[in-house]
Amino acid sequence: MVTNTSGKKKSAIARATVREGEGRVRINSQPVELVEPELARLKMLEPFRIVDDIRDDIDIDVTVEGGGVVGQADAARTAIARGVVQHTGDAELRDAFMEFDRSLLVNDVRQSEPKKWGGPGARARYQKSYR
Repeated sequence: MVTNTSGKKKSAIARATVREGEGRVRINSQPVELVEPELARLKMLEPFRIVDDIRDDIDIDVTVEGGGVVGQADAARTAIARGVVQHTGDAELRDAFMEFDRSLLVNDVRQSEPKKWGGPGARARYQKSYR
């Protein structure tokens, strides 16, 4: 059985494919062990920190695009956690993920606010002087 899931964070989008296998996790066709920086790798592997025994039975292929390093890591972690829950169909696992961190299963919908006229950013205005 093959399960497809996705995760989003800022402008990063991750798509994960979960299937029966021998425990391989690949991010953009590269083993997760080679992902740099280390902080991003640890973030991507957080779902397996909660349940170690599941990783040996499944292969996960993740494709991530857009955003920065940390945004991509968050999106990949959401996609992986959703894929594992959907693949196993385990309600207890879903509850464990939700208790640990809700963003493992729920996308973070916050986006950066668009820049507007009259200033250098979304809210900041240009300074004015009268002398």
